[in-house]
Amino acid sequence: MNEILLSLTRCVERGKVNMKSPYPPDMKGQEGADELARKALDAGIPPQDVLSEALIVGMQRVGVRFRNKEIFVPDVLMAAKAMGAAMAHLKPFFKSDALKHKGTIVMGTVLGDLHDIGKKLVSMVIEGAGWEVVDLGTDVSPEKFLKAVDEHPGCVVGLSALLTTTMVNMEATVKHVKAKHPQVKVIVGGAPVTAEFASKIGADGYSADPQGAVEFLNSRCTSN
Repeated sequence: MNEILLSLTRCVERGKVNMKSPYPPDMKGQEGADELARKALDAGIPPQDVLSEALIVGMQRVGVRFRNKEIFVPDVLMAAKAMGAAMAHLKPFFKSDALKHKGTIVMGTVLGDLHDIGKKLVSMVIEGAGWEVVDLGTDVSPEKFLKAVDEHPGCVVGLSALLTTTMVNMEATVKHVKAKHPQVKVIVGGAPVTAEFASKIGADGYSADPQGAVEFLNSRCTSN
C-alpha cells in the first residue's frame, strides 16, 4: 500500500490529528491525519482510496481494539477527531458525487432518555466505516424518528437506550417505524438492551459495541 495511506491509517488509529497535536506523545512533531490526507489527495491518490484504504481501515482497528478493551473512550474520541480532520478534505468529493457513502443511518437515543456518550461513540465509529450518520440527539420521539426516515429514503435506524425504563420507548419506536416502512432495518443497543430483547421488539439487529454495529451495517445494509 502507498506509504502515505499507511501513515494516515496509523494516525487515525492512534488519534494523531495534526502536526501541532501533542497526542500521542510518541508521535509529537510528526504529520497527522490532517496533513497526510491533504498530501494523499495532492499526490493524486483517488479520494475513494483515501477513505477505504486508510480512514476506514484505521477506524476499524479502533473499533476492534475498543471491543477488546485494549483502548478506552478517550482513545476513541481522539481517533474520531483525527478521522474528522482527514474527512474535512474529502467532503467536497462527497458533494461532487466523486465519493459515495455506503449508506445512511439515522441515530438517536429514545424518548425519555438523555444519555448521549454511548450513542456518540457508536456514531463516530460508524461514520469512520464510511456511513453517513444523521444524529437526532437524545430524548427522540417515535414521530421524530419516522420523520427522519421519510427524509432519508433507504436509511437504517439505530436506537440507543441506557435506562430500563426507556426500553419500552425503544419498542414503540420500532413498531412506529416498521408500521410505515417495514423494509427499514433497525438496530438497537445500550447497556440494558440484549439480543433477546431486540428480537422480541422486532428489531433487525443488536450490538453491544460500536464494531458490532459496523459489522451489522456492512453485512446486511450496504446500499452500494
